[in-house]
Amino acid sequence: MTESSPDFNAVNAVPAALSRKETVDSSLVFPHLPANLPKAGNPIKLGVMASGTGSNFEAVQKAIANGQLNAQILVLVYNNPEAKVADRAARWGIPSVLLNHRDFQRREDFDHQIVQTLQQYEVELVVMAGWMRLVTPVLIDAFPNRMLNIHPSLLPSFRGVKAVEQALAAGVKITGCTVHFVSVEVDSGPILLQAAVPVLRDDTLETLHARIQVQEHRILPFAIALAAFEAGDYPKS
Repeated sequence: MTESSPDFNAVNAVPAALSRKETVDSSLVFPHLPANLPKAGNPIKLGVMASGTGSNFEAVQKAIANGQLNAQILVLVYNNPEAKVADRAARWGIPSVLLNHRDFQRREDFDHQIVQTLQQYEVELVVMAGWMRLVTPVLIDAFPNRMLNIHPSLLPSFRGVKAVEQALAAGVKITGCTVHFVSVEVDSGPILLQAAVPVLRDDTLETLHARIQVQEHRILPFAIALAAFEAGDYPKS
């Protein structure tokens, strides 16, 4: 980062002993989340890709609505006809486009259609928020250094599917979530932001996943702002 970058040098401390309630709001986050996000002259034009319930989509839109994030979601692309994220987009009045991957013989053809859709809406930055499909260079190369993914582990640990299950099976004491740039290799692109979440002795898949999601919702809007800042979309002075 340059000397004019936001102050991301401090780290949130986590007390040695935490109750379950406290761990919902406490985590180790790095880079440190600033009190105020840098503001661009014009909102960053976002396209969101999602496959499921859309809680991260909602978190980003709420951050936009409350003025925390200077951006606009121009379109939601979803691939599962049953995905509840489409209902969330409708409630916010955001256009959504269903592109069912089952309608395409090749991943490259599917990604080409996604690119066309995102470009049609003049998207500048793409956010994969629970997108459950592998992506190809067709999509990645269309948005170089402008595609983000959020993953429910502290990468490079527990890449791929069922990351929370992997963490529980491994018996780790700390897991978390990561926002990173998308690369061809799964969950391997440069890391932007991470939040660590303690694994409690009595955690189940459901309880641990719920606490990780709290931190996902917390860091994703900041990661979007950081990515835009690094890309030059936010002023550095």
